Amino acid sequence: MTDADEPTPAPESAVETDPTDATRSAPAPAPTHGVGPWPGEWPDDPRYDPELLAEGDRRNVVDDYRYWTMEAIVADLDAKRHPFHVAIENWQHDLNIGSIVRSANAFLAAEVHIIGKRRWNRRGAMVTDRYQHVRHHEDVETFTAWARGSGLPVIAIDNVEGSVPVNRAELPEACVLLFGQEGPGLSPEALAAASAVVEITQYGSTRSINAASAAAVVMYEWCRRWA
Repeated sequence: MTDADEPTPAPESAVETDPTDATRSAPAPAPTHGVGPWPGEWPDDPRYDPELLAEGDRRNVVDDYRYWTMEAIVADLDAKRHPFHVAIENWQHDLNIGSIVRSANAFLAAEVHIIGKRRWNRRGAMVTDRYQHVRHHEDVETFTAWARGSGLPVIAIDNVEGSVPVNRAELPEACVLLFGQEGPGLSPEALAAASAVVEITQYGSTRSINAASAAAVVMYEWCRRWA
């Protein structure tokens, strides 16, 4: 089965029409994103989804993965994922988590770890959570135990006293980048569990930037050095 990424349009009966307006009764234009049905003979390759080949692929995926099944895409990503992980505290149901998952997919993180509340708002992920491994930890203690057992240093991202600007900080090739919530930032327990604390240099008047934006900046910096 396919995993459509685009919202389903409202049925015709739910749309107000004006019989005096000819443009209202005209058929809706075909979507301009994605690709239509596969032209010509279908490829003999198990990675391709027959339903997508027949109907077209409107998903939010790069062109190299057009018409592939979700399972085939995940398997291909798994073969080349980067060795950094991303972790986010989720004590207050942070709305940034979906966007962070989406960025983790874009920068090919090994896995995303959500600490605290299990539920999170998936809207910002734009369905990328189907292609990105996400693991839950009940609290900082269980997350820290996992990181220690996996031999991964935890690099906290927060603009607290003693933090090192990201352009001068050490970002190990294999590590966990740990982000806090919008507003309160990282908890004292999370900061204590980190082997280093990194901040993003800012040049304006605001004290902090959006948590999802901060995560994207640091993931990009990791990729700039190691990818």
